[in-house]
Amino acid sequence: MSFTFESQASRVVFGEGCFAQLAHEIERLEASRVMLISTPGRSSLAERARELIGTSVVETFDRAVVHVPQETATLARNRARETNADVLVALGGGSSIGVAKAIALTSSLPIIAVPTTYGGSEMTPIWGLTDEGIKLTGRNARAQPRVVIYDPDLTLSLPPRTTACSGLNAIAHCIEAMYAADANPLTTSAARAGLSLLSSALPRLHAAPQDRDQRSTALRGAWLAGYALGTVQMALHHKLCHTLGGAFNLPHAETHAVLLPYTAAYNRNAASAAMRLAAETLGVEDAPTELMSIARTIDAPASLREIGMHEQDLERAASLAIDRVYPNPAPVTFEGIRVLLAAAYIGDAEYVTSFD
Repeated sequence: MSFTFESQASRVVFGEGCFAQLAHEIERLEASRVMLISTPGRSSLAERARELIGTSVVETFDRAVVHVPQETATLARNRARETNADVLVALGGGSSIGVAKAIALTSSLPIIAVPTTYGGSEMTPIWGLTDEGIKLTGRNARAQPRVVIYDPDLTLSLPPRTTACSGLNAIAHCIEAMYAADANPLTTSAARAGLSLLSSALPRLHAAPQDRDQRSTALRGAWLAGYALGTVQMALHHKLCHTLGGAFNLPHAETHAVLLPYTAAYNRNAASAAMRLAAETLGVEDAPTELMSIARTIDAPASLREIGMHEQDLERAASLAIDRVYPNPAPVTFEGIRVLLAAAYIGDAEYVTSFD
């Protein structure tokens, strides 16, 4: 075995009620001019943050949207500069954290992330911006949040669909980390632990959304999944999700939820060792089949058609997905991706469950 490992440094504060430590974490960074970032739907959380911080808040930016359009990033960067903010507090899911990263890329301002979903971007240096229908992504240490506050209490109000889809998004991080070209023992261990926690918690949360213990379990799984995502290279699954999100404006977490069993099946034979490890972690014979079963159990969307994809766009999506070379266990070909997307478009379970 040979590998190169580079640690990503974020301070993690985890526990029920730990959102109350926000002011202390800002003080630790020796910051005093706070820019709050949220979506319109998280305005009440932003207000709670303002109550904790007080007069240190110099800007409340509540226009974060999915896939971070370039115009949103530009507007947010301008507001950070005009208010002379010295720290960014991102409240919510990947949209808010993505906007904070866009600002940090051009300013080096530190980010405190307060995630309320299981998406995982808070643990990574990965950024994404959408410009003219193309989602550009990259890695930059400036985009790595300096502090991450994980408070399970903030996830208690997550709608069932958001819980399901963002949880499957986190599981996708684990699966791809396990067959990543630059996987190492630490990231594989984190991915397996994250997969175990999430696959256990999500069905229980579907049955009992207010279960605090399971919310904590899922959030710990998301932390580990995000750590793995941020440390190794992602492959076909994330490429397809970014392509479909940027070009066709499909919802981010829902796209992950739909594609996960299909991309896992696409890589089943080429990444046989990793898939056996995933199956062992899940306690089943075949990992892609079990991933589809979990998705059905928690009522995640079952097809690309269900989340807004149009059949006439499938060929263009396949073309975009092979536009640039990226590491993936199985060869990425136009025909292979076209067949995968066609199956995912109608929710064809046979594509996932039929294998040698």
